[in-house]
Amino acid sequence: MITKYDNIVFDLGGVIVDIDPQACIDELNKIGLHDAAKIIDPYKQQGAFLDLEEGRITAAEFFDIMRSMCNDKQISDKALEDAFCAFIPSLPVERLKALRELRKTKKVYALSNTNAILFNCVIDRLFRQEGYAINDYFDGIVTSFADRACKPSPKIFNTLLQRYDLAGSRTLFLDDSQANCDASIACGMDAMLVPKGVEFMNLLNLA
Repeated sequence: MITKYDNIVFDLGGVIVDIDPQACIDELNKIGLHDAAKIIDPYKQQGAFLDLEEGRITAAEFFDIMRSMCNDKQISDKALEDAFCAFIPSLPVERLKALRELRKTKKVYALSNTNAILFNCVIDRLFRQEGYAINDYFDGIVTSFADRACKPSPKIFNTLLQRYDLAGSRTLFLDDSQANCDASIACGMDAMLVPKGVEFMNLLNLA
């Protein structure tokens, strides 16, 4: 199925790493941030969350915004970080093994809407389960916070294609959002939607 492609590009959240936005909202509610659901939306970033995901504000600034919405105005950055990081609960090792196997025959990239807090505190740690680092699983990584653009903006897809000199017709993009898949197609790539609960290894016949 993927023999026609030289490059396979993965979204991170919802495709490689598990996401649980409701757990994040619940943890933030527990520490007194009762409007968390208005901030946290994995598919439609807005407000301070969008600013964080596009790298326009720092983690410290984001924590200050969240703290201002809490009952306890003295709550620590660490408490806010721990609650926020419930957004990403796990990464099964089987997916890491599948990525390593795929890299034997394809170029593998990550293209993700994410932020410095989750990327540095959770994603980096989960990718170290086999004793490797995240860069050992990908030939290149493009993130919204580093490149100042969120999917489905064409800017982030074009950044990937241009930075790594990828031919769109030879590139397959996997994402759990149809809007993001459609945007990648508009930029010249092929795309595959990863439905909730479906492993990318099965879609690519890697299992």
